[in-house]
Amino acid sequence: MITPRENFIRALQNKIPEGRVPHFELVFYLTMETFGKVHPCHRNYSQWHQMSLKERKLHIEDMGQLYIDVAEKYEHSAIFIHSATGKDEEIIEVTNYIRENTNDKYFIMCHGDATLAIPDGEKMLELSYRIVDEPQKLHEEANKMVDDAVRRAEGLKSIGLDGFALCSDYCLNDGPFLSPGQFSEFISPYLEKLIKAYRELGYYTIKHTDGNIMPILDQISQCKPDALHSLDPQGGVDIAKVKKMIGSQVCLCGNVNCGLLDRGTDDQILESARYALKNGMPSGGYIFSTSSCVYT
Repeated sequence: MITPRENFIRALQNKIPEGRVPHFELVFYLTMETFGKVHPCHRNYSQWHQMSLKERKLHIEDMGQLYIDVAEKYEHSAIFIHSATGKDEEIIEVTNYIRENTNDKYFIMCHGDATLAIPDGEKMLELSYRIVDEPQKLHEEANKMVDDAVRRAEGLKSIGLDGFALCSDYCLNDGPFLSPGQFSEFISPYLEKLIKAYRELGYYTIKHTDGNIMPILDQISQCKPDALHSLDPQGGVDIAKVKKMIGSQVCLCGNVNCGLLDRGTDDQILESARYALKNGMPSGGYIFSTSSCVYT
């Protein structure tokens, strides 16, 4: 019998799944409501370096088991590990814990983007000025970020990590932060280089970005990620249209309107879910998920 991990990989390879369509969430934040535990990425691990090995082991086991509990309860096919400490030793130990306690049942990934994202409000002007005033320096920094990420990926090979979620956001609801021309100069070449290097190392990649991606959809697709997430309906992205445009090239993930989980009726939520399934599933290459994450 095919495992959830194997079925997830079938979708990433643009194949038709065996049985039900694969399912996962980038983050499931409602762990306090469901299990009485705070999600690992929201814990305070500022004293990690002061913990004894025994204390760290207890935390690792607690985090790893919570990821497993979420996947089991909601029948996810993949687990996305969010580092609570910012240290790869945690990623390694949590991955090992999950593998050992689930018999390789789940596809496991972690953060791995190394491309320019929309800066926070305090740095938006700074980046805008630098694009004009320091383009060469920006290129050098972008290239170094990719090289550093690839070296990190090489170091993680031994633990059997399946892939990376590339979570640099590029778009707002009304369009990309950078113009398509600027995107082609400062992001596309480095995204393509990063994905190619990951693939050569044996990793899969899921490129995530919220918002209206349509003006740069062709560029993202040409960088050849294995999958594209989140196909944000709040940014006007229609999975039916995207499926026709690039569905034969890239696995699609998401499009269930996560905003409706907060403020919609049950019927509206069901309609959004069914629309995503109806238009994403034909010919394979679709993974069911929300358009961002299940947040509090």
